[in-house]
Amino acid sequence: MDYQDIGRRLQVLEDLEAIRNLHRDYIFWVNNREWDKVVECFANDAQVQVFYHSRSDGIQQIRHLFFNEIAKVNAGKGRDAHFTTMPVIQVDGNQASGHWMLYILISDPVTGNALKNHQGRYQCEYVKLDGHWKFSKLVWVNPWPRTPESRPTLEDVRALGFDY
Repeated sequence: MDYQDIGRRLQVLEDLEAIRNLHRDYIFWVNNREWDKVVECFANDAQVQVFYHSRSDGIQQIRHLFFNEIAKVNAGKGRDAHFTTMPVIQVDGNQASGHWMLYILISDPVTGNALKNHQGRYQCEYVKLDGHWKFSKLVWVNPWPRTPESRPTLEDVRALGFDY
């Protein structure tokens, strides 16, 4: 192994850590309802498909998604708690892909008491722009167990280039 090999391996490790940090920050800002910071996690031409919400293409639609749709369902006295685990990430130069398990503890917006929970999977693609990793695609789907009500549909997910 030569210095170039060590340098490439070190870069991949640094990129993996930066992507994990991006996703951790994204989840923190969603939980904290800091929508401006959430939107900053995405590339300008990113695509997002989250649960029952419409697909969002580009930063303006993503901004609308978080400020006008997700903010409405994540409002009130209760705070939903999102957390991710089990990242699987593959880095290929300035692009990467990965998936994460997501758990959401949903609270009653009036009382703040726990109501229910959801589990699902984030399927993501990332791009490194000006030295910073951003989401280029982010899909959240609840595939276990799949029911006719599961959203987004498998067709929606496949339209974004992911296979389940």
